Amino acid sequence: MPRESMTPLERWQAVLQRRVPDRVPMDYWATSETHNKLKRHLGIADDRELFARLHIDTPLNVDGRFIGPQPPADTDIYGIRHRDVAYEDGTYREAVSHPLAQYTSIAEIEANYSWPSADWWDYAYLPALVDKNPDRPVRGGGSEPFLLYKNLRGQEQAFIDLVDNPEIVHYCLDKLFELAYQNTLRIYEALPGRVHISYVAEDMGSQEGLMFSPVQIHEFLLPRMRRMIELAHQAGVTVFHHSDGAITKILPDMIAAGIDVLNPIQWRSQGMERERLKANFGDQLIFHGAVDNQFTLPFGTPADVRQEVADNLRILGAGGGYILAPCHNIQAVSPAENIVAMYEAGYELGWS
Repeated sequence: MPRESMTPLERWQAVLQRRVPDRVPMDYWATSETHNKLKRHLGIADDRELFARLHIDTPLNVDGRFIGPQPPADTDIYGIRHRDVAYEDGTYREAVSHPLAQYTSIAEIEANYSWPSADWWDYAYLPALVDKNPDRPVRGGGSEPFLLYKNLRGQEQAFIDLVDNPEIVHYCLDKLFELAYQNTLRIYEALPGRVHISYVAEDMGSQEGLMFSPVQIHEFLLPRMRRMIELAHQAGVTVFHHSDGAITKILPDMIAAGIDVLNPIQWRSQGMERERLKANFGDQLIFHGAVDNQFTLPFGTPADVRQEVADNLRILGAGGGYILAPCHNIQAVSPAENIVAMYEAGYELGWS
């Protein structure tokens, strides 16, 4: 087995800059239940020990520390109430109130709703945090406002609004994007030249196609996302774009807007075949993810997982430009043995 010659930060930087790393970087996304199950399986209590054991190069996620007015219990800063919903292996948080759902005009929203302020976060602690993690890439800033808009209005109403109430969509997205912009700017100012990745996301795809029309994406999302992307690039930050599902129809437009990294590569979705993505976009995008979280990790065998990792390295990693990771958070249904197999295979097979 070759010996490592790079830190996780150096490994990520090499891939993002189209240079050859010592081995493929490996990222880690998992639910808390999965994370705890994996540590129990390996007999590990400490996260750092887990990452070292599985050779995971996960970035350090940074954000402002909230110092604003405390919302009521189970309510977030946007006034959205949540509850825990139990399933077989754990719980997840679900929005159960939509504070803007009852309004039919911008005037009503302005009269009855107060938006969060960027002044509600403190960023002064961030340099010391990054100083303690000098070998890790730093991921901070970014945006995903339509996800928030769906919780503010209710998911069904949010999509109806795109057709029936476009003025409300524009108004609310302006507010949400501006908050994301200011928070991102303040992170960059607190950590000049030390943020490597920003997450500019919107879930635009279903399993078979787009959930928005391309016209709607161009009207409501792309101009505002482009502003976020320009802010990141001005700060020397790589733009990490997350969008689930089948999104090949809009990918050329996203690339034109300036995204650098595509996640999560749900290659079982229509039109998202790995060979097709690599052939059509491999010279313009870094690929992140692609270890299937719907079938292979939860229901395959360790041998199946190992084969998928080998295929991803062969297809997406050909000539570089690939970061191995699960395609979204690993769920608790996935056996710990399969998770271990993913990272062990990546470490064994991913050397340059």
